[in-house]
Amino acid sequence: MTVQVKHILHVSVLVRDVDRSLRFYCELLGLRLDNSRTDLGYPGAWLTVGGAQIHLLQLPSPDPVEGRPAHGGRDRHTALAVASLSRLQQTLETAQIAFTLSRSGRRALFCRDPDGNALEFIEA
Repeated sequence: MTVQVKHILHVSVLVRDVDRSLRFYCELLGLRLDNSRTDLGYPGAWLTVGGAQIHLLQLPSPDPVEGRPAHGGRDRHTALAVASLSRLQQTLETAQIAFTLSRSGRRALFCRDPDGNALEFIEA
């Protein structure tokens, strides 16, 4: 008998400053803060993304930020669906956040959060 994984429940992202990350994820990208997170002994936040979550964990990261590829598609990343890639591009340009378009030809782009974590956005 094989295990049947049904879907992703959450993705954890290591950050240096939860407040700075909340400005990026909530104010810029429009994700909603889930206030049900209990005190786990370190700062963090849970963000709602459809039926799943992104968990921001303010903990030391073992990964260097330097040396990561400019294109987030060549790095580990979290993929998120957006209704309008054009609107996202305008938002990122206004905020002066660098991004690259998908090299596969799909309607998708990659950028990095304030801690260098790669995000992929796919128009769906």
